[in-house]
Amino acid sequence: MKTIQDILRGVMIGLANIIPGVSGGTMMVSMGIYDTIIGCINSLFKDFVRCVKTLWPYLLGMVLGILGLSKLITYLLGTFPLQTNLAFIGLIFGGLPVILARTKGEKKGVAGAAAFIAAFALVILLQILGEGNGQDAAITLSLGQLVVLFVMGVIASATMVIPGVSGSMMLMLLGYYNPIVGTVSRMVDALIHFNMSEILACCGVLVPFGIGVVVGIFAIAKLIEVLLRRFPGPTYCAILGLVAASPVAIFMAMDFTGVTVLSWVVGVVCLAAGLAAAYKLGGD
Repeated sequence: MKTIQDILRGVMIGLANIIPGVSGGTMMVSMGIYDTIIGCINSLFKDFVRCVKTLWPYLLGMVLGILGLSKLITYLLGTFPLQTNLAFIGLIFGGLPVILARTKGEKKGVAGAAAFIAAFALVILLQILGEGNGQDAAITLSLGQLVVLFVMGVIASATMVIPGVSGSMMLMLLGYYNPIVGTVSRMVDALIHFNMSEILACCGVLVPFGIGVVVGIFAIAKLIEVLLRRFPGPTYCAILGLVAASPVAIFMAMDFTGVTVLSWVVGVVCLAAGLAAAYKLGGD
């Protein structure tokens, strides 16, 4: 039962990572597994068997979420943007008690308040900058482009791991969101039809990007572990600020044109469902 629950948690993390403005790190915090995942990433080579046993359900869920449900989420965001975003906001709000519980007993003071404000402002600033999305980059499989794809993977993964900062939004700012997501979609179609030439072409884009993702995850996880060990109070306050700002950033990115009263009613139901899901997935 716990394995199924962890796979579902992984699915939610994967979905969050492909939606601009939503952070996979936020989902990890909301479900109370952030410290566990960061700790396992940093201890992977020291305690390989235990860490792999802990991480594999989350990783499987993330793959299922990204590859299996990316088209569904794209459809839902395009057809029911308010309701879909409110469901994710419910997931985020549902995780706030988990973070507040972690800050109890930790010394926060002025440093904690400053960390909260700075982190909150950072998310809002990124959203404001994100309104001027960069033009899609043209990907050609040259050596220089492979290096750029690797760097994009590092940037995306670092922001995926940091709560409240959307890796997909950063990719959108840099012009690589649509090309990467489009390549993932092409890869899924190529695998279904076993189109080998198309699979290899997609791998040419996704492999260097994926290597960058792995490198970025290990690098940022180590940094966060150090901060949590040396400055737990201010670090948890910063995480709280990042997560608390996420719903605001999501609302800033939404287009409310044509939204009806019925849409809001259904949206509130979706919000409640997100809260309930966060409570369920946040349990042991």
